Amino acid sequence: MAKYSQGFKLKIVQEYLKGHLGYLLLAQKHGIPSSTPIKHWVRAYKAFGEEGLQRKTKHEEYPVQFKLDVLNFMKQTGASYQDTAIRFNMNHPSLIATWCSKFLKEGIEGLKHAKGRPSMSKKTKDTAIKVEKTMSREEQLERENELLRLEVAYLKKLKAFRENPDAFLEKHKQRSLLNLKKKDSD
Repeated sequence: MAKYSQGFKLKIVQEYLKGHLGYLLLAQKHGIPSSTPIKHWVRAYKAFGEEGLQRKTKHEEYPVQFKLDVLNFMKQTGASYQDTAIRFNMNHPSLIATWCSKFLKEGIEGLKHAKGRPSMSKKTKDTAIKVEKTMSREEQLERENELLRLEVAYLKKLKAFRENPDAFLEKHKQRSLLNLKKKDSD
């Protein structure tokens, strides 16, 4: 569900366009935490009319080349996400922000979008099982021993903490102070 209805957005935009109140005062009057959404609504309304305030209900798939053109325009002109969205007749500047972050992280591959959610594959479970099978029996036992040692050490510390939390915390404070002094002397 949308946070603000189209009617509410339209009412605020029209109120702003009448010129009685600015962005900040309108936000305060209507209990909106920031004036930024109002700025975006006004710009979208000016560019696209009432259609600019509508929530998108249909998923539109953009070609990779279009996404690259949008990002290239933004880089060359220094335009904001909102300005770029208006320039390319798009209603959602946040979509461009998503493309930008995907492009920076993954390159062009990040802009190729597979439809739908990714499948819940069992690859991670399968690889863990394969790793265990490739280890020799002796290595598996050593690994299990190490895990058991760690568990016992953890349980001992937990028991000591439960019996006397103040002494346990004091002991660790002293250790951290000693470590700080060693670092300072280096």
